[in-house]
Order: sequence, then structure tokens, then C-alpha cells
Amino acid sequence: MEASELERDQPLTPAGRLFLQPLMDQVISCAIAAVDPLDIEAIKNELRNSVMLKHPRFCSLMVRDSGGREYWRRTEVDIDRHLIIRHQPLTDVPESDTVNDYMADLSFSSPLSMDKPLWELHLLMAHRTAVFRVHHALGDGISLMSMLLCSCRRIDDPEKLPEIGGVGASSSPRRQWGLLTLLKVVWYTIIYVLEFSLRTMWLKDKRTVLSGGAGVELWPRKLATASFSLEDMKTVKRAVTDATINDVLFGIITSGFSKYLDIRSPKALREGHRITGLAMVNLRPDSGLQDLSKLMEGNSRTRWGNKFGMLLLPVHYHGDCSDPLQFVKRAKAMIDKKKLSLEGTCSYKIGDIIMSLFGAKLASILNYRIVCNTTFTMSNLVGPSEKISIVNNPIKYIRVTSSSLSHAVTMHMISYAGTADMQILVAKDVIPDPKVLAKCLEDALVEMKAAAVKT
Repeated sequence: MEASELERDQPLTPAGRLFLQPLMDQVISCAIAAVDPLDIEAIKNELRNSVMLKHPRFCSLMVRDSGGREYWRRTEVDIDRHLIIRHQPLTDVPESDTVNDYMADLSFSSPLSMDKPLWELHLLMAHRTAVFRVHHALGDGISLMSMLLCSCRRIDDPEKLPEIGGVGASSSPRRQWGLLTLLKVVWYTIIYVLEFSLRTMWLKDKRTVLSGGAGVELWPRKLATASFSLEDMKTVKRAVTDATINDVLFGIITSGFSKYLDIRSPKALREGHRITGLAMVNLRPDSGLQDLSKLMEGNSRTRWGNKFGMLLLPVHYHGDCSDPLQFVKRAKAMIDKKKLSLEGTCSYKIGDIIMSLFGAKLASILNYRIVCNTTFTMSNLVGPSEKISIVNNPIKYIRVTSSSLSHAVTMHMISYAGTADMQILVAKDVIPDPKVLAKCLEDALVEMKAAAVKT
């Protein structure tokens, strides 16, 4: 290897190496639907001049040395190799279903080619939609959304970049470190980290009609969308003292899952039956749009990349419930305890230590077991609050999903201009009717809002 090549090579981060392991190989897919027809040449020009192609991760090949260690090696980017252009309509079904079906097929049958930088852009010309695919080894949702939105502009003020939840906003409130709070932090951290550890060994959810398991990541997928009004979620939030949007969201998931279990397996579950979700939590000090200029600096590694921990979130089945707001109140009580703990930080740090001491293979096995022993994955990303455009083309919606996991149901939600769209990716042989599940979740919010208005 020449000296010039060695100077260009940069080792992958521990999280990057994890996401390249066969058991945890993950590609993020982001669908961006436009109002006007797509302009291929304008999109190419935007890519050539974008911050993305100035970032080394998007201009590098993943290579391995003789010892099997992974590195990023800079290379020339041929944009045409990263564009997949489809001019003909995919099918005759409604547009949203068509794009969802396309993304569902990509989620389990189309890995990214390793002979070019690990991203690509699919242009569905007949559907005025672009699907941006990028390997999770390059970064997490916050980093990638920040990168994407650097090419966007606000429609109400084209000179301004979009903002995500307010740049510089704290991702969590500061704790008041009294003695009682400190004792709670220690206690909850011990309990939750112990449970997390047990999930890597033998502790697992009892089977329901939502359960996946080892090998399910290879099964064909379906994708459905549940849409929520942020104003409706705020109405529910105001009806429950000190609740947050995340409390409302998890209340919706608990209620929606209970409704779906009643449909698929009526009277099969006891009241309070537990299933468990995996939630991703951002560990950055800033929850908003990252400053992309700083990502180019040598000291920016704490901001760019994969910087998130995992939480175990229990969902308890409840059949007949006269007060829908009880789902939010229960969710808030549970999430308040999770916030007091250091579960997310510990899961990140422990994973980093395992990667450093024992390597990516063992770390991927342990992560895979956690997924196999739980029931669903969820993530929630705050997107732009205002309408935006890209290459002077207004955007209708932004929706995100990822590669298949051994879960039978994976949910990714992103908000945009007053609406939150949740992409529900399912193994279709386990959950053949994801639209029914999506409707259960939407109905849960409708019922909660009606109850909130009455209070």
C-alpha cells in the first residue's frame, strides 16, 4: 500500500463497524416526495455542489486490510453510478402505496454495493419521489437528516436553512441533583441495565401475533404509513400534566397495539401482558440541526456519526379502557423513570467497550440477541416545522424506514410541517395487514384527542 493511500485511510468508528456486520447490516431509506416533477440535471448539480460530497464519509470506499480491519479510503465519486432513475410508473396502485412497496422491497433484498461510497439516490420520476439510501455506518438519523437539509430551503424564506426543533435546544432537561434524585438515578440505572443485560442472554418476550425472531430479517416485507397531526398530539399532551410529545407517542403505540392484538387474537392475552420495544435515544447535547461547517473540522467526531443509545420500553396490553388518556399517563410514568436512569448512555458505553475489547462480531451477536428477545423497534426524529423545498421543488412529505431486522415490526417516525408520519415496516408473513395496524394507531390518537377535549 502506498504512503498516500495510508494517509487517506481512516478507521471506522465502533458503531460503523457494528452496522457492517451481517447480523446488524443496516441501510436507512428516506423518501422525499415533491410537488413538481423531478429535474434530473438540477438534482445532479445540487449533488455536485452539496456539503455531502465534501464530507469524507460520502466520498470513501469501505476497505479491509489483511487483518480484516475496516477503513474508509477516499475515492472519486461518479454521481451517475449513485443515481437509479426509474421513468415508468412502478404499479397502478395509489402513489403512496407504490412508494411504500418499493421501499419495502429495498429493505430486505437490495444491499448497497461495496465498490462505491455507501449511498445512492433512487429517482421515481412518475411518482415525483426521491428515495435516498445511505448505510447506517455513515451516520445516524440526526446526522443524516442534518446533511440532507443542508440542501433544502424554507419556502417562506428561501435564504434560510430549515431548523429541527431549534438549533441548540437541549435534548433533555437538566437534572436537579438532590440526594433523592441521585438515589433514583442509581437505582433505576442498575435495574434497567440489568434487564438490558438479561435480554442479551435468555430473557425474552412471550410470543404474540406481533413476534418475530431469528431469521425473520430475511423475510419479505410490507410497509404502511400512519399519519398523526402534531396539533392533535399537543392537545392530548396538554390534557396530561407535564406530559411530553414522546409520552403521547408511546401512549398511542400502547393503545394501538392493544387494539391490534384484540383484532388478531381476541381474548388470547391477559390484561397487562407485556411486550417490549427497543427505542433509539439521541445522546448529543444538541437535539436540533447540526452545524455542518463544524462537521468538516478535525474535532467534530463527537457530533457526526452514530451517537445514540438504546432503551427497553415495555408495552402492556390493556383491553377495554374507558379512559384513553390512561395510556398516556401510564406511558409518562414509565418514561419518567427511564429519563432518570442512565440506561441509554450505559447501553452506548457498554457496546463501545465490547467492540473495543472483543470486536464487532461478538457485539453484533449480542445486539442481534437483544432484537430477537424483544418485539419491536421504534425511533422518532423531529423534522422541519415549516414547509421546505429542495432544488426549488416544494416537498410534500419526508418518510424514513430502514433495512429489515429480526423484529416483525419496525416503526420510524419523522415530523414535517405539522404532521408526523410513522413508517411501519413488517414481515408480511407475520403481520399480513400493516394498514390495519396503522389504522389502530391513528384511531388511538383520535380517541385520546376526543377524551382530551372533554377534560
